[in-house]
Amino acid sequence: MEYKVKYDPEADALLLLLRNKGTLDHAEEIRDIIVHYNKNGRTLLIEILNASKIIPKLVKAPAKREATIPVKTQ
Repeated sequence: MEYKVKYDPEADALLLLLRNKGTLDHAEEIRDIIVHYNKNGRTLLIEILNASKIIPKLVKAPAKREATIPVKTQ
């Protein structure tokens, strides 16, 4: 299995394409993370918004074994 990863610098969004087959049916948004599903509830795509701020913190997290990433609410 392969995952495709794309970064859109204009949107500052990291896209993780988990499945390249299927039609997007619905999405759930949890602050800066949007998960897109097909009609059977399988995850097809994950978007991470504000990626330039979130991803560096995620990369450092394994060294600490756990991390909390603060998210600004609007």
